Amino acid sequence: MQTKKTIAVIGATGNMGKAISKALSKGNDRLLLFSRNEEQLHILGNEIRQEYPAADFETIQCAFEASWQADIIILAVPYEAEAEIAEKIKQVAGQKIVISISNPLNTTYDGLLTAADTSAAEELQKLLPDSKVIKAFNTTYAADFLQPVIDGKQVDAFVAGNHEAALEAVAELVGTAGFNPVIAGNLSVSRTLENMQLLMIQLTIRNQYNWQAGWKILHN
Repeated sequence: MQTKKTIAVIGATGNMGKAISKALSKGNDRLLLFSRNEEQLHILGNEIRQEYPAADFETIQCAFEASWQADIIILAVPYEAEAEIAEKIKQVAGQKIVISISNPLNTTYDGLLTAADTSAAEELQKLLPDSKVIKAFNTTYAADFLQPVIDGKQVDAFVAGNHEAALEAVAELVGTAGFNPVIAGNLSVSRTLENMQLLMIQLTIRNQYNWQAGWKILHN
């Protein structure tokens, strides 16, 4: 039997934050949902209660408090907001798993804001040196959480990080959310994963995938 964990979702009312919060509400873990938008947070709470009556969750108005209580912290915020959040939670995030979902996209979607020799996740690890930063959920669209099986195939969701036990714990969350977890390698692999989603966005715009698309590794 898996140990019940407490998971904080920071930025729970954004498109990705809402999708992650609802998807993880199907599992057995305890969720602490934080957003600065109290009205939207209240709406999200009501939606979860209606869709998943057995969900163990709490809406909370303080990112520090949510992170202090959590075993796993999901930063469901844009790349530009990660540094600010990291500064706020640094004192209570030591030795905890912190999931970076962001993609450091530029405004024209033709490149990344990060240099080629780093990634958003690696930058976050420097800001939180005592935490176990894991890259996950960055290669999936919010719509994929509602439909993780596309064209008969379960969407793969990639996980990267430097701590084996943390990778396994996050892979379990990916599975709870409905995706096929693929552990891709150490945290430096997040550079590739962030570029993969840049490519997926470019393909989506070019081919009008309607934001319902995902990666799948086919192998024998």
